[in-house]
Amino acid sequence: MPKVSKGFLKLLAALVWFTGGIVLSLKGCSLLIEAASIHPDRLGPGIAFATGLLFGGIKARYLFSRICIKNLNRIDNLSVPRFWQFYRTRFFILLVCMIGLGISLSKLAQGQYPILIAVGILDLAIATALLGSSYIFGMRKGLLK
Repeated sequence: MPKVSKGFLKLLAALVWFTGGIVLSLKGCSLLIEAASIHPDRLGPGIAFATGLLFGGIKARYLFSRICIKNLNRIDNLSVPRFWQFYRTRFFILLVCMIGLGISLSKLAQGQYPILIAVGILDLAIATALLGSSYIFGMRKGLLK
């Protein structure tokens, strides 16, 4: 397979990262909307939304930003970049596992108010962490370098 540019790998990495954040944002919000439809008189979904944003912001700052930087540094150090190297193989394996777990949790949560709230917080926290740390791709050693 022909080699590709490091900039192209960084773009692919950013697209996967950003897409994950968007998808999880939509999924988390839809779970909280479903929870609100079950108990419209409760504040749980609003508090869950704020909690997801708070935890996600902390994760973006202290964990996910560092992961982005490590991956961009790894891409910079590739001697012969190949199309599939925008993340490590273990990332793709973990991604498939996380998608499967997310689907399972969402099915489990259907119609169950407390589980909808919990999975909504989890999804929004991860989404916020992904989106909050995605600036790294454009600002630091990323697409604009």
